[in-house]
Amino acid sequence: MVKVKLNRICIYPKDVQRITGKSEKSGRRLLKKIRERLGKENHQFITTGEFATYTGITPELINQYLTD
Repeated sequence: MVKVKLNRICIYPKDVQRITGKSEKSGRRLLKKIRERLGKENHQFITTGEFATYTGITPELINQYLTD
């Protein structure tokens, strides 16, 4: 049996904190900015792809932080 490792597709303020080294509150503000830019509502999630596009960080690098 082969195990398949699934990557998360949603990013949370705590993830932003780990990636950027800023506070969790800064992570919430950044995700709010991204949501506003994308025209999303408050209850909608930000994907790792959207975060990567907005910040210019490669999706591979982001996924590394999410799986560590």
